[in-house]
Amino acid sequence: MKISTNKFVALSYDLNVGEGEDRELMERATAETPLEFIYGTNSMLEAFEQNIDGLAEGDSFDFALTPEQAYGEYDDEHVVDLPRNIFEQDGKLNEEVIFEGNIVPMMDTNGNRLNGSVVAVKDDVVTMDFNHPLAGETLNFSGKVLTVRESTPEEIAALFAPQGGCGCGCDDCGSDEEDACGCGSGCGCH
Repeated sequence: MKISTNKFVALSYDLNVGEGEDRELMERATAETPLEFIYGTNSMLEAFEQNIDGLAEGDSFDFALTPEQAYGEYDDEHVVDLPRNIFEQDGKLNEEVIFEGNIVPMMDTNGNRLNGSVVAVKDDVVTMDFNHPLAGETLNFSGKVLTVRESTPEEIAALFAPQGGCGCGCDDCGSDEEDACGCGSGCGCH
């Protein structure tokens, strides 16, 4: 069976970023912990899927995606200073969530969910980077197709069902606490 729309696919791979001698291993999916997805459901980068289209179980792959094919170029305009008070609860900054390097789920003025990385916490602003962590990087994938099979109706239905928890990595939406997740007003629980 070959990879095509609505097929369940499991892959092992190494993802290296950079070019030439400067490549760095960023991620690894093994046979024990493979990448599993349903092909053609917009869960993977389009260019990634184009490179594995038609492969069969046991086939190997080795390809690179340019920043334009992956997460775009790094954009300095996506680094913004936001008023510190929007991260405060009862006048205090939640330092368990807002600290340099942490990824924070947020929502823009149009209601779109996005993740931002905390760059700096200052007296009056929090500097956030809304670029994808791999923006500007060339992504080098090499791996093997482990499984290709028909996806089940349950697997396809699960793609369209609301995710468990609140959408910010918390499974405690039913808690009586005001902010059990620690993810503030950007949390889907509220």
